[in-house]
Amino acid sequence: MIKRILQHFAARVLTAGLSFAVVWLTARCLGAAGRGQVSLFVTDVSGLALLAGLVGGSSLIYLVPRRNVWLLLLPAYGWGALVSLGGAALVGLLRPVSTAYVLHLGAVALVQVLLSINVFLLLGRQRERTYNVLTTTQAGLLAVALAVAFGPLRWLSIDAYYYANYLAYGLPWLISTALLLRLPDAWGSRRIRRRAAARELARHSRGAHLSNLLAFANYRFSYYAVVYLADTRALGILSVGVALAEAIWLIPRSTALIQYVALVNAPDKREQTHAALRGSRLTLLATAAAVLVLATVPAGWLVAIFGPEFGAAHGVIMALAPGILINGGGMQASTYFAGTGQYGINNRATLLGLAVTVPACLLLVPPLGIVGAALSMSASYAAGVLYLVGRYRRAIEATWADILPGWADVRWLWQRMVLRA
Repeated sequence: MIKRILQHFAARVLTAGLSFAVVWLTARCLGAAGRGQVSLFVTDVSGLALLAGLVGGSSLIYLVPRRNVWLLLLPAYGWGALVSLGGAALVGLLRPVSTAYVLHLGAVALVQVLLSINVFLLLGRQRERTYNVLTTTQAGLLAVALAVAFGPLRWLSIDAYYYANYLAYGLPWLISTALLLRLPDAWGSRRIRRRAAARELARHSRGAHLSNLLAFANYRFSYYAVVYLADTRALGILSVGVALAEAIWLIPRSTALIQYVALVNAPDKREQTHAALRGSRLTLLATAAAVLVLATVPAGWLVAIFGPEFGAAHGVIMALAPGILINGGGMQASTYFAGTGQYGINNRATLLGLAVTVPACLLLVPPLGIVGAALSMSASYAAGVLYLVGRYRRAIEATWADILPGWADVRWLWQRMVLRA
């Protein structure tokens, strides 16, 4: 499993590097206000994609090892189209945005949702290498398209970002569809079986995905708070600090995703969980090291890299650092409860975090600005993870020594990563 995690982590590192390039390009070429517009659009798209996951999402990984791909794909596609287009129209009614914004929001959300459905189905069939290639290709296409638009074409507009997304998500979607067609699953199925599969998918998705929706509200409520209590320029600076800090999560997320796939396919869940504990401890060590390195980056470097407006992102990083580490540690516990179908525990943990972040943002953003938003996020992560890890320890009957890294893990990592090098 550690070998698979390292392979997946390498792909995620490459994807994170490409995503960083997108953040850098939009910050340098569009400024803080333009970067704020991009962040708000990405947040809206992500929210619609998560709503689409109420019939689909990560539950596809859980169900597809035992179900026909096409019985799951059709209802997921139908719901995804309804949410993407209807949700974009609703955003247009609730916020003062242009018609062009609404149309781009609906179209980009739709193609992103369709791609995510395809890659989740492939990942559920343990096509991990294909999953890594597709997600890396998507990030690469977006970065290259923006580099061409902002560079040779001199198209310094938010519209360039919209059209780059069509290429970045559309081409991998076509490729992934072709790969699904090569699977041995029979296409023809009785209508009654399709209805039963759709009901099962919706039932599992509601429990599994509610936590993701709550987590999204937890992670991004501060964005909307900053937009309404400050402005899009402040949001642009906040988004750069958050993007750099949350990039560290590619370490625990890589481990969590591989462990989730292994857990849902394992006949003995408890044995699989205990076998994965070393990987979880090493992941926490690596996350702590990455947080420490990021915290030492001086504000002057941020100014040199992103532009003179973004030096304030250093304060965001410092305020977020504790929460990034704490939440990274909690991802392994969340994976266990999702993989064993105990979605209610994840949902309660996220609700607890949301109950902290909403009042904290309303209290801290007006006097402290974007640093207050970052402090609110850290407090939220701490509250949710404390509850989650406590339940995790009791569920698997583990001690703190089983969960937290010790000197034995440091020695193991040193011997294999440093001495062998």
